[in-house]
Amino acid sequence: MRNKREHRDLNAPMSIYEVHLASWLRVAEEGNRSLNWIELAQRLIPYVQDLGFTHIEMLPIMEHPFGGSWGYQPLGLFSPTGRHGTPEDFAFFVDRCHEAGIGVLLDWVPAHFPTDVWGLARFDGTALYEHEDPREGFHRDWNTLIYNLGRNEVKGFLIASALEWLDRFHIDGLRVDAVASMLYRDYSRDAGEWIPNQYGGRENLEAVEFFKYLNSIIRQRAPHAITIAEESTAWPGVTAPVDQGGLGFDFKWNMGWMHDTLEYMQKDPIYRAYHQGQMTFGMVYQYTEHFVLPLSHDEVVHGKGSLYGKMPGDDWQKLANLRAYYGFMWAHPGKKLMFMGGELGQRTEWSHDGSVHWDLLDERGHGGLQRAVADLNRIYAQEPALQFGDLDSRGFEWAATDDAQNSVIAMLRYSEDRNEAVLAVSNFTPTPKSGYRIGVPFPGRWTVVFNSDAEIYGGSNQGVVEAWADQEASHGRDFSIVLTLPPLATVYLKGSPES
Repeated sequence: MRNKREHRDLNAPMSIYEVHLASWLRVAEEGNRSLNWIELAQRLIPYVQDLGFTHIEMLPIMEHPFGGSWGYQPLGLFSPTGRHGTPEDFAFFVDRCHEAGIGVLLDWVPAHFPTDVWGLARFDGTALYEHEDPREGFHRDWNTLIYNLGRNEVKGFLIASALEWLDRFHIDGLRVDAVASMLYRDYSRDAGEWIPNQYGGRENLEAVEFFKYLNSIIRQRAPHAITIAEESTAWPGVTAPVDQGGLGFDFKWNMGWMHDTLEYMQKDPIYRAYHQGQMTFGMVYQYTEHFVLPLSHDEVVHGKGSLYGKMPGDDWQKLANLRAYYGFMWAHPGKKLMFMGGELGQRTEWSHDGSVHWDLLDERGHGGLQRAVADLNRIYAQEPALQFGDLDSRGFEWAATDDAQNSVIAMLRYSEDRNEAVLAVSNFTPTPKSGYRIGVPFPGRWTVVFNSDAEIYGGSNQGVVEAWADQEASHGRDFSIVLTLPPLATVYLKGSPES
């Protein structure tokens, strides 16, 4: 922990494996039970380590009465759920994660609390923790109460909970759930169903001050830790420092990027030419905040199907689309997050009563997708050019966005000293493209370091191993290379001035 307190690098690669612990792996021979903390340390940690993820993010593990809430209706904000063992067992799990070099993030829910009589609702017979007026104090979306952040005692209670996980259990960060629902007094409410703030506006000024205070205290008391906001609107300065008027979070989930790109990928390739802007629009605002690109549990529940199921085409094309999409995502600026099951192309949506469909790994294409995810994490961790531009605009340039007709998109990522570059080219059609010329910044050899169409991933093994840049200008650059673009694939090529 001393080493952690001395090192908090937001520029470091961050690839997060989001997991609902109860349904990651169940023991069928013992009544389909979930694993305990000791078993999770033995099974989950090596798995995440082998896949190259840098962090595990757990859906809320604070004690909650209803398992079907996935932890998002917690009552015991200081208590690790007894579903997986004792608090000491949980501490053991965290220590094993740290020994394996894996950070631990927890979902934390200050946005609402259940109305169960054994919780804090009307704790002393009055609206003590909550608001008396339901126009301020009740979430109809979740049938839950809302903390009264105008009371110092309530703010102190919530901040003490956050510090409990960071100080006592050595958690590396908190992902704060439903931030938007806290920032707006009219969240999910019609006219007349909410009370304006003292200035007549819709902003929840008490919540704004709470977040600023929370993040300031965490910087002082747990300087090793990060905070991540699930904030789905365009609220300004979510990740700006508090002393600059921001809320003080380190990162924010980029919900807009996720919605846009998933909509594009769900389209039949014949129609993608008309929607290329959905894949590129995220860069318009990429550097207004510090972003995490989330493919979270929210996208594979409530009838939305699985990521695999969203992809068009037959089985081969669905998996090829996923590999190409993941390749695009790992090349795109922003930290990465993937919910369990996405790495092997689970065919059905997530069920909290079930388990990840591990039997799919017996099939070549699904095992190949898992291997592709592992290689993307490895390359991301090894290549400074794929890290620097996450938070700094100097590390990114579009290489080609003007070929919507062929649904080809290309990005250039640079190391901080500009001595290395990675060119990521995506072909989002099932048609291979030979003789495709694209401009690059350096002459000489460009070596393929990732090809989502490789045979080991279940692809058709098309493309080149390397290319040599000549002095024919293209895409506004003095040099260019000629490639064969595989079908439904993303290819990375690495180059440098000395190549």
